[in-house]
Amino acid sequence: MKKYSTPLIDELEKGPWPSFVTEMKKAGKNNEMANDAVGHLEKCYSTKMGYWKHGGIVGVLGYGGGVIGRYSEIGNEFPGAAHFHTVRINQPSGFFYTSKALKEICDIWDKYGSGLTNMHGSTGDLVLLGTKTDALEAIFAEYSSRGWDLGSSGSALRTPSCCIGPGRCEWSNYDTLGLTYALTQEFQDEMHRPSFSYKFKIKSSGCACDCVASLARADMSIIGTWKGDILIDQAEVQNYAKNGMDINEEIVGMCPTQCMSYDGKAMKINNAECSRCMHCIAKMTKALRPSGERGATICIGSKAPIVVGSLLSWVVVPFIKLEPPYTELKELIRNMWDWWDENGKPRERIGEVIEVKGMRSFLEAIGVEPVPQQIKEPRKDPFMFYTEGDIASYKAKEAEEKKTGKYKF
Repeated sequence: MKKYSTPLIDELEKGPWPSFVTEMKKAGKNNEMANDAVGHLEKCYSTKMGYWKHGGIVGVLGYGGGVIGRYSEIGNEFPGAAHFHTVRINQPSGFFYTSKALKEICDIWDKYGSGLTNMHGSTGDLVLLGTKTDALEAIFAEYSSRGWDLGSSGSALRTPSCCIGPGRCEWSNYDTLGLTYALTQEFQDEMHRPSFSYKFKIKSSGCACDCVASLARADMSIIGTWKGDILIDQAEVQNYAKNGMDINEEIVGMCPTQCMSYDGKAMKINNAECSRCMHCIAKMTKALRPSGERGATICIGSKAPIVVGSLLSWVVVPFIKLEPPYTELKELIRNMWDWWDENGKPRERIGEVIEVKGMRSFLEAIGVEPVPQQIKEPRKDPFMFYTEGDIASYKAKEAEEKKTGKYKF
């Protein structure tokens, strides 16, 4: 194999952090595709141009997604990287792998591809980087025969992902692993046969610590929460203070709703004002603990900047029970997709459509009542607009209250 001189990308190997360039070079010692990808990358840096072009529709029989076509405009110069398609594998819930499973994945990829992987990218999938068109069916046949499936790509439901949940975390308020598996099985068609306006991502976190960063990266964020009070072990609070924690500065002063107080002897929490952000619990794990009914908050709309700039998710359903078979959540998701399909333009994420059409239109379509928790920001204008249906509903309610003697002027 040709040895490439790479003075520019060599700079990316310097410093204290691991470098992807080092890993590419390692793979390139035994793989022509990876070796030519190294030379290709150096060429891109030297000319300040990107030579990758989208390969159009490539995939495997019966699937509309899971493979992202990539071709190089300078494939004659770097033949190993002339075709460099990406294959996505549907990851297990919570990213639980055995060493045997990982070896199986890598052995198959070494056989048909570049040997380069991305575990895990912002998509959530296990990403296999670089293979040729004529190897795609063989790759799929070997992975599927061992129980693996392709992930999602394109204008489809992207492969759902979640935090480690109850598999290893005591703070998870619902079974993130079970929910992710159930949604993956339920929506196979929406994942593998793209039919949406654009991508739709579901990421599940067991609590507001949000270890998969769903609030910034998912069209639907499912965040675990609870309904009861935060239980306080005052003896443990004192232990934290004795061990050097400045409770007023590090905990009380950092509370976003200012619902806590500490006088040096006891901590108090006004639970009616608590937003369940998990900051205090995560910092004082021995002293504080949630209680009561467990479930999740459903947030909608986050995305990276493409059309109208970046968005963070905002609350749509403050609390929902999440227990198998998750019928209520599945119905809610389908209602959202129906509204998005009717109102969205090509390459328009659901959060962008809500920005244009308004939350009222969205809530009416999905059958969710408006509640204060859904407010994204204070009102910008002094006007309120009522439909004829609103007025009729108000008059009917007023008449009923007068009849029962509950009417107040």
